[in-house]
Amino acid sequence: MKIRLLHPTNLVLMKYFFRYLASGLSYEDLHFSYRIGKSTISTIVVEVTQSIWNNLYEEFMPLPNKEEEWLKIASGFNEKANFPHCLGAVDGKHIRLRKPTNSGSVYMNYKDFFSIVLLAVVDSDYRFVYVSVGSYGKECDSSIFKESSFWKMLTEGRLNIPEPRPLFTESEVQVPYVIIGDEGFGLHTHLLRPFGGTHLDRGKRIFNYRLTRARRYVECAFGILANKWRILHRPIDLKRETAISVVKACTVLHNLIIKKEGIELEKEFNFENLLPQEVSPSVGTGNSMRNEFMTYFLSETGSVPWQDNKI
Repeated sequence: MKIRLLHPTNLVLMKYFFRYLASGLSYEDLHFSYRIGKSTISTIVVEVTQSIWNNLYEEFMPLPNKEEEWLKIASGFNEKANFPHCLGAVDGKHIRLRKPTNSGSVYMNYKDFFSIVLLAVVDSDYRFVYVSVGSYGKECDSSIFKESSFWKMLTEGRLNIPEPRPLFTESEVQVPYVIIGDEGFGLHTHLLRPFGGTHLDRGKRIFNYRLTRARRYVECAFGILANKWRILHRPIDLKRETAISVVKACTVLHNLIIKKEGIELEKEFNFENLLPQEVSPSVGTGNSMRNEFMTYFLSETGSVPWQDNKI
């Protein structure tokens, strides 16, 4: 059975599909609620998820490939999170699965449940700029990111990101544009993470606060995604390939809704009320670049009035 999304005879089937995503009900639940066969539900889910991704991805999740597109994202982070030169916040979310058959421990994550990973880069409007879905739960976010097509294009210079430039007029240091992540990610010319350790000086603690404040956009995006599509609140009892399609469809629908309806999360989430976080020590080639951001955050131009109260 091939399903054409807007065909009149299939609008009822689409209702079942969106009910499945939004409610978190199982095939069994839908079978009893709507008197529709479980095999039919399975076909609907497989075909509609693939169709949504294939038909909507390019419009609602196009990967930026022009400098002005990246500059628009960076401007958003600077205006909303007071973090300059930021092209996105990256993080991973574990999507629960029922234990796949004959899978051993590859799906078992550090939280001790079976999962696949949704890795995402998010902008300051909580939109997914890039997603990678399907890595085994045992894999760490940093490894998944370093193996992604996004990372490959970024490090090979194929994303047309802006050239380095000073963070503020008083500086002559050329600072690259970056992706920001948590302590699980390593330092790189285009990847920032917090300073590690527990006994940090004022500058490093302020840097960590400012980075964490900007990075929360990806965490909030995951929260919005799961609250809209409650299928993500429970273990997905589907084959791995179908589960991947479901998650990808949810992410592109997330972007569609934000584009069409917008979102007002800032009214509910106070970014100034973040607590400092302890992170593991690290070394890397990005230390000098990270120091430039720290210098900016301590300057009259780059500081925010409340930052010393948050460390």
